[in-house]
Amino acid sequence: MLFKKINTSYLFICISIYTLLAGCTQLQVFEKNTPIPNYEWKTGFSAAGSFDIKDTTSSYNIYIVIRHTDAYKYNNIWLNIGFNAPGDVVFNEKREIELGTDAGGWMGTGMNDIWEVRKLLNAFPRRFKKPGTYNFNIQHIMRTILCCILWP
Repeated sequence: MLFKKINTSYLFICISIYTLLAGCTQLQVFEKNTPIPNYEWKTGFSAAGSFDIKDTTSSYNIYIVIRHTDAYKYNNIWLNIGFNAPGDVVFNEKREIELGTDAGGWMGTGMNDIWEVRKLLNAFPRRFKKPGTYNFNIQHIMRTILCCILWP
């Protein structure tokens, strides 16, 4: 009888640990990398893509990831983010993405001279109201031509 209690306890502990670890992982639903031609993000170039939403009951966090080199001469980048839900008009939002500070240097993670910054775009997890294909496009709206920018 003692042998059965130990096996049941062991099984319960293993299932609990597995559930705890599985609940801590983050599921990435969509990720799109867009290479910038000649590593020079010109004003007319737009990083565009689309993704499908089937589950309208779940909430999603939306991130943008920007890769740049040490040669980038600004601490930020201004973006015009266009978003189009199925059957709706395009919604455009201008956003400043901070890449670094004068005092602290570049934000994010770096390897050699390449830095990657991941920024959350929505303050709260977002629910998509309609199932279907959502389209987006991202353009920089900086005043000068950007050099050495990569957007994944």
